[in-house]
Amino acid sequence: MAKKMMMAIVPREEAEYVLNALINAGFTATFTETEGGVLRQSQLTMFIIVNENEVDRVLSLIGENCRIDVAVTQKEGSGNFSLGATPVVAGVGGAIVFMWTVERIETF
Repeated sequence: MAKKMMMAIVPREEAEYVLNALINAGFTATFTETEGGVLRQSQLTMFIIVNENEVDRVLSLIGENCRIDVAVTQKEGSGNFSLGATPVVAGVGGAIVFMWTVERIETF
């Protein structure tokens, strides 16, 4: 059966929930702390290898334990918020998952 590598980028504050859900469901993940996105937020990038038929289950676990919040900030250079200020709305949090097929796995 084909294996899939899943790279999930999860907000730091939700990463423990995702890792616990994965472990409780019998999956494992290697992870590293990363930083990025529009607001340069702290994240965990998780690497998960699963059988192709387990992809949807892992995606469900990630989705159940992450959420996207909305952040409103003032437009740069506009000073304090006022009736004339232009707010900038950005999605914050949530997870993004990339997947690819693994041709071969070696352990040493």
